[in-house]
Amino acid sequence: MATKLARLAIYLLLALCALYYLFPLYVMVATSLKPLDEIRDGNLLALPQAATLGAWAKAWSGACTGSDCTGLAPYFWNSVRMVVPAVVVSTIVGSLNGYVLAHWRFRGSEILFTALMVGCFIPFQVVILPMARLLGMVDLASTTTGLVFVHVVYGLAFTTMFFRNYYVTVPEELVKAARIDGAGFFLTYRRIILPLSLPIFMVCLIWQFTQIWNDFLFGVVFGGADAQPVTVALNNLVNTSTGVKEYNVDMAAAIIAALPTIALYVVAGKYFVRGLTAGAVKG
Repeated sequence: MATKLARLAIYLLLALCALYYLFPLYVMVATSLKPLDEIRDGNLLALPQAATLGAWAKAWSGACTGSDCTGLAPYFWNSVRMVVPAVVVSTIVGSLNGYVLAHWRFRGSEILFTALMVGCFIPFQVVILPMARLLGMVDLASTTTGLVFVHVVYGLAFTTMFFRNYYVTVPEELVKAARIDGAGFFLTYRRIILPLSLPIFMVCLIWQFTQIWNDFLFGVVFGGADAQPVTVALNNLVNTSTGVKEYNVDMAAAIIAALPTIALYVVAGKYFVRGLTAGAVKG
């Protein structure tokens, strides 16, 4: 009986915590579905009496983000064009780096790994000026390609750390046996390491996608007028007023900007947890 009561108390506590964290999302969704008159006259916590998707349509294609009134759509696709290559490149290169640092050690490899770890703790603000000068020198300033480059460089420290700490748990004997059989660097990676890497790949993909999609600082500093990501557009939309503050449009825009990361965690969240528990942060 005592065990059942303790378990019930734990479930009740977890349910209360879940409600506490989901409550702001409920307010955002409910507000985004209400007409503006209902928001001004009604209760913030009440369900919509006349639900409408008009605010969502305006946030997507008609809201003003400064002087531009095309909604979030162009900036949303800017983020997609930035995030996909940045995530793929940083994850693949991080995997190869981790493989080298775990199973093909060389003189100074530990020093190099320590230097990469230091890179994980460097604040964004420290790299803004040198990165801006570098992007200007290679003619990538204010472009989506430049933003991809920035996120790949900054994300490599994290992906390398994740993969290296995962790959050190792979038995060294497997790699040595492959070498004895004549397998080279890439063949060993493809036949031995890569088939074991799905959990850590999911960790890095989710981590990088979340970090890059939600980034605001690099987007506002390095993104030009035609390359700004959705986070910058959302900030501009919320701070732009044409006389009447449209809270329903603001809430709809915020949810639209957050939907890709929410969907990613709903679909692949279990792989993220599995990758962490399989050794992604060990070592």
